[in-house]
Amino acid sequence: MKYSFMSFSCPQLTFIELLATAKRFGYDGVEPRIDAEHQHGVETAASAAQRKEIKKLSYTHGIALACIATSCVYADPEITRQNVEYTLKCIDLAADVGAERIRVFGGTLAKGQKHSDAVKIVADALRSVAEHALARGVTVCMETHDSWCRPADVAAVLHRVNHPAVAANWDIMHPVRVHQTPIDEAFNTLKPWIRHLHVHDGKPGSTDLMPIGQGGIDHERAVELLLTIPYQGYLSGEWISWSIPYEEHLPRELATLKSYERAAADAATR
Repeated sequence: MKYSFMSFSCPQLTFIELLATAKRFGYDGVEPRIDAEHQHGVETAASAAQRKEIKKLSYTHGIALACIATSCVYADPEITRQNVEYTLKCIDLAADVGAERIRVFGGTLAKGQKHSDAVKIVADALRSVAEHALARGVTVCMETHDSWCRPADVAAVLHRVNHPAVAANWDIMHPVRVHQTPIDEAFNTLKPWIRHLHVHDGKPGSTDLMPIGQGGIDHERAVELLLTIPYQGYLSGEWISWSIPYEEHLPRELATLKSYERAAADAATR
């Protein structure tokens, strides 16, 4: 397994500091959240020289850019086109800095919009960027989030897109939090498309964060299930505005996740 964390844990850090923090605590990668006023400088506005330097720093520190976390949304037809154009820029950013994935959202449905209509709009938008993503070696990963917390809804979009450069970012909390979807059901629904994971714990029905293992999200089972497939992506911690300092939560959450991996691997060899 490979582990990363989103820059929301420490938005005040520069890119070099972000990489050094990941290395210090034993992470394999980092996930910059772009256009959120974080201080890492990995942004669509970065120059060609800046992008080259970001890629070089990632390589020299031995810390991968696991994913570029974007705010792209598509469901509302009034803003779909501008988000498609922005997605293309995000794909280029990812390719230029050496990230193999970007995270996108389906987006909140417009007032009165039917989910069946939104599936077509989101799928068409993702299909329209798919060939560019493939050519640049980037996978566009749609998250189980907002109006798309139900894994079956994300699967419906991905079935319709049917392209190797468009996949799923399984945020394991949101299907449980919003729809009480069991981990096994979510995994089995999304299994053909899982290319990235977001991990964080809390109580179902609440957005308050808790240490992994103390909330209601079964990360241990998620790790067990991932070990049954050739998963090549990252388990990426998304800890937004957590009151617990990053120096405390980053090493603790990683230690818990790795303990689940060891336990699952040991069980598989018995």
